[in-house]
Amino acid sequence: MKLATAMVNGQEDVLWVANEGYVALSQLRAAYGGKNTPITMARLLADGELLNECRSLTQKAVQDGRIQKASAERLLAPVPHPGKILCVGLNYRPHARESQMEIPSHPVLFNKYANAVCGSGDAIHAPFDAKELDYEAELVIIMGKSCSQVSEEDALGYVFGYCNGNDVSARDLQFRTGQWLLGKACDQFAPMGPYVVTADELTDPDNLEIRGLRNGKVVQNANTRDMIFSCRYLISYISRYMTLEPGDVVFTGTPEGVILGRSPAERDWLQAGEHFAVNIEGLGTLDNEIGSSRSML
Repeated sequence: MKLATAMVNGQEDVLWVANEGYVALSQLRAAYGGKNTPITMARLLADGELLNECRSLTQKAVQDGRIQKASAERLLAPVPHPGKILCVGLNYRPHARESQMEIPSHPVLFNKYANAVCGSGDAIHAPFDAKELDYEAELVIIMGKSCSQVSEEDALGYVFGYCNGNDVSARDLQFRTGQWLLGKACDQFAPMGPYVVTADELTDPDNLEIRGLRNGKVVQNANTRDMIFSCRYLISYISRYMTLEPGDVVFTGTPEGVILGRSPAERDWLQAGEHFAVNIEGLGTLDNEIGSSRSML
């Protein structure tokens, strides 16, 4: 299934992305005699039976032609309230080279927080003193089961689904100190969306075309098979050291083509009014505008 999270009638609700448009799962359940109460992504991730019920309802709706489109007031990130946001740096060899950094022998991990989450269509407002704003188109893994010490062979069985992500980075803040956190974890620096494709419909995340588009022009163009560490390996590796829980997300790294990779004289950092879109094969398009900088208090 393709599932989006949106504000519907002032409440957070999960929408099934049907061919005809968005369908609120709560309304679909009510149409077949169930309770008409909002269904959140957190509930779907925590309740496998509810997820199976919703999957059956969508299949019935297709068979019956019983599609009632919902009006989404605003798209949120597919998982609006992730537990952990783990990110992988330098996971494509050409990107590591363009960043003038060594090819890693182990995954380079850093984190963002829930404050950084936003959805497709949201504007990104950088801090007032962030002058070097950059993009990073990435595949995002959304975990569906608690896992610890899992093997590579079994790792994808713990995945709920996949979506587009943009690891927005303020390079001047990122390299202000030896730790990357400040330039990576600002408000709205983790756009995700527009929806999640469940794992049963995307069997090989390690062979997907991935593109980043700046104002409609392709600036990143690669395939996830070019990753140094595969999705399977990343899940297995991370789970050696920390338990991954349903709703945790993993940004898997960006390919070459970021602004940082150019010579200093050619680095035209993102400016207010520009758009950056992430398009991964089968996952739709995540699109965000660069808004004005947040003013200093």
